[in-house]
Amino acid sequence: MKNQGAVQSKRFGQRKTIIIAGAMFVLGFFTGICVAVYQTGNFSTTTSKPANTDNDNRQRAETLKQKVADDPGNTSAWIQLGHTYFDMNEYDQAIAAYEKALEQNPNNADVLTDLGIMYRRSGQPREAIKKFDMAIAINSNHETARFNKGIVLMHDLGDREGAIQTWEDLLEINPVAMAGNNQSVDQMIKHYKDGHDR
Repeated sequence: MKNQGAVQSKRFGQRKTIIIAGAMFVLGFFTGICVAVYQTGNFSTTTSKPANTDNDNRQRAETLKQKVADDPGNTSAWIQLGHTYFDMNEYDQAIAAYEKALEQNPNNADVLTDLGIMYRRSGQPREAIKKFDMAIAINSNHETARFNKGIVLMHDLGDREGAIQTWEDLLEINPVAMAGNNQSVDQMIKHYKDGHDR
């Protein structure tokens, strides 16, 4: 009986070893697949642009450039050209196109806001603030202008108090305003007020 018990125990141990080995093989197999997919660039945690977006934008820009050359008074075409350059991160060209549109319609708060973003990206934060302020003067409820003004004040001009006040003014307009990345503006304000960035 003693020997039989020893044999059963040994067989159980062998089965357990086989099961563990099998599980490790399966785990290793799937890990290998995941690593291979990651290394080939087919796995991404962010949404990537389609491969032809840049080409599409360049073609669109050429079409719109011809359109405004033929009809310089076409405000809509100037705005679309600005948007196309915005998407291409062509800051100077976007600024030029938006400025042309604003010569014809200076009270377009959306275009002023996009222009402010382009000025910020081109390294001109004070000019960006001017454009955001102009947009807010035209439309005091313009959330995007207020949000981006706060960003420039905080990150480019080092004005914490000004940025926080700007975002608090935004919350008066929209108490549930979002800052992106599933974070609300009030959470962002708390983050800075608590000094987590220091």
